[in-house]
Amino acid sequence: MDLLAEVLGAPMLAYPFMQRAYLAAVCIAIIGPLVGTFLVHREMSMLSDTLAHTAFAGVAVGLFLNSALQLSLSPLLTAFIVAVVTALLVELLVEHAGAYTDTSLAMVLTGGFAVGSILITATDGGISVGIDAYLFGSLATVSTANVGILVLMSLIVGGLVTLTYRPLLYVTFDATAAQAARLNVRLYKRLMVVLTALVVVSAMQIMGVILVAAMLVVPVAAATQVARSFKQSILLAIIAAEFAAIAGVTLSYVYGIAAGGSIVVAAIAVYAVAVGSQGLAHRLPTVRRLRSQRPGQTREGLEADGGERE
Repeated sequence: MDLLAEVLGAPMLAYPFMQRAYLAAVCIAIIGPLVGTFLVHREMSMLSDTLAHTAFAGVAVGLFLNSALQLSLSPLLTAFIVAVVTALLVELLVEHAGAYTDTSLAMVLTGGFAVGSILITATDGGISVGIDAYLFGSLATVSTANVGILVLMSLIVGGLVTLTYRPLLYVTFDATAAQAARLNVRLYKRLMVVLTALVVVSAMQIMGVILVAAMLVVPVAAATQVARSFKQSILLAIIAAEFAAIAGVTLSYVYGIAAGGSIVVAAIAVYAVAVGSQGLAHRLPTVRRLRSQRPGQTREGLEADGGERE
């Protein structure tokens, strides 16, 4: 990074805290869309927001215990435990809620945030200063240990998704058929929600609880506008997220604004460009004619087997 700072003439790249911030953002931009693509196509985008708010409660639990009992627990550890337990609970609710899935998720989301707010006020606001960084994210609070956790989580999440890609794909698009094929559908559904919890907790300190869910959804939404297969959707979502992450961290440093908000705004800008380019392509007669000459290709949803659009 020091060499890159000299070549590009960008002194900020030589600062250790900026190096940590960029590395953390790059990791988030990989694991967010990697897991988020499955969530979006499973129509469970709200799950990421739900787990983010319950992770906030987990952070509050850790800070509360440290304050009340003079412990030295890591808030990220308690956030991870609470988020994973909640993720499994949410999956049970989804299985039994039927048409009321959104209602169940909304109840867990608001309940988690309510518990967090109660714990904050229970100490007369004594932990509110410590929790602000988790709510809104901060470049300055990204430590070497945090980056190490993110790198480790990236390897774990990437490895698990690679090993279970095909079963996860079948469960995402057609759980009934996957069950008929004797796949353990419940196991893979639980794996996906646990991976979501891992991503949310890992990204929380730089993105903030309020915005962390966006990195699992917005880049994926942008990618699906132009992708012709599920695998291509994952790749394009990661590319979009990387651009948003690097641009957001840079803007945050240059203008002194929130890193999480800058990253999300950059991701939304990418989505707007993708939607605009797709709309423009459909309006161009030449493009429409070329599209019509491609057999078996329409603007329908992505095939579950990772092939081209039907």
